[in-house]
Amino acid sequence: MTQAAKILYTAKTHTSGGRGDGISRSSDGRLDVKLSPPGAAGIGTNPEQLFAAGWSACFEGAMEIAARKQKIELPRKCAIDAEIDLVLDEGAYSLRARLNVSLPGLDPETARGIIDDAHQTCPYSKAVRGNVDVTVALI
Repeated sequence: MTQAAKILYTAKTHTSGGRGDGISRSSDGRLDVKLSPPGAAGIGTNPEQLFAAGWSACFEGAMEIAARKQKIELPRKCAIDAEIDLVLDEGAYSLRARLNVSLPGLDPETARGIIDDAHQTCPYSKAVRGNVDVTVALI
């Protein structure tokens, strides 16, 4: 991080119990979730769902910035379906991701340009680059 870098926000959570039967709460109380393993019966979400929700929300914000730079208005009904796979391969866990982006009303070339720019600037995309197999599709 450079000296000119400015921290805009710090998310703070406290998690106990892990993905098995845990809880996670934010310091401001706005997030309070029960955790459970993927595919398990019971109440709770899992870290992969939380990651999918956070990344897709952030990615949409990055698309808004990319569109604004091109003086294009994003369609009101734009949407992102995020899929995060928890993968077990030869005894090691990893993630794989797909972001399926809908930009109704935009021509495919313009939409693809916005998506590509967003994928380069979205903090989540940057964080996983080179570490997670990611597919970003225009649907």
